[in-house]
Amino acid sequence: MKKILVISFIAVALFSCSPYQKALKSEDVAVKFDQATLQYEKGKYNKAIRLFEQLAPSYRGKPQAEQMFYQFSQAYYKTEQYYLAGYQFENFASSYPKSDKLEEASFLGAKCYSKLSPVYSLDQTDTFKAITKLQAFIDQFPDSQNMAEANAVLKILTDKVEKKVFENAKQYNTISDYKSALIALDLFIDEFPGTKYKEEALYYKLDSSYNLAINSVTTKMQERLLNAKTAYAVLMKFNEQTKYKAQADEMLAKIDSQLQQYTK
Repeated sequence: MKKILVISFIAVALFSCSPYQKALKSEDVAVKFDQATLQYEKGKYNKAIRLFEQLAPSYRGKPQAEQMFYQFSQAYYKTEQYYLAGYQFENFASSYPKSDKLEEASFLGAKCYSKLSPVYSLDQTDTFKAITKLQAFIDQFPDSQNMAEANAVLKILTDKVEKKVFENAKQYNTISDYKSALIALDLFIDEFPGTKYKEEALYYKLDSSYNLAINSVTTKMQERLLNAKTAYAVLMKFNEQTKYKAQADEMLAKIDSQLQQYTK
């Protein structure tokens, strides 16, 4: 037991006197920088980060600041601390616009926000920020070797936004707020004219128009039935063999039946 305690004491003593621990306690920024760089190069990013955090406030303007802040950004990125990495990459890009690392920092900074993008049903603030950053990167570096990945990530993000807008519009139909559904679905189709959800959107426009019409007061029913019939025609024009054809035809039959009372 005594031997174990002695060994433990020696281990603690050695650890406390390691170059890394000395650097953490040192007031010499050069010592901190050298040890931070060593830890970074060894892939010990969390250790490097502790030293970079100590260096950052007083290191701006120094000859090796560009290297330090680049490694600081990368260390956060490699430890998947994407909020902090994105912030550091942004600062790096604005502080060192002539750096040969500018393109990479701009790309990784944008990519950080894409990593933070949540599922489509949640708030998409980080998604929109990532889209803005990626588009800025694409515009600034059109010949970048990262262009293929940037475009692929951008498509994933824009698809997510498209799905969120569509699901929000469709939700009005689900809760029987048919007037709001029609407005939201029209806005969705206008904003995303080539959307893969267009057929579904047109069907929910028909369904909303139909339900709004048959539940209308008498003075508004004829106009709304005609609007619903138009919605049917638009859906059929888009895809005559739509997967919603059975439901759409059933609604059309009821619309025509209701409209007969206005032809007498």
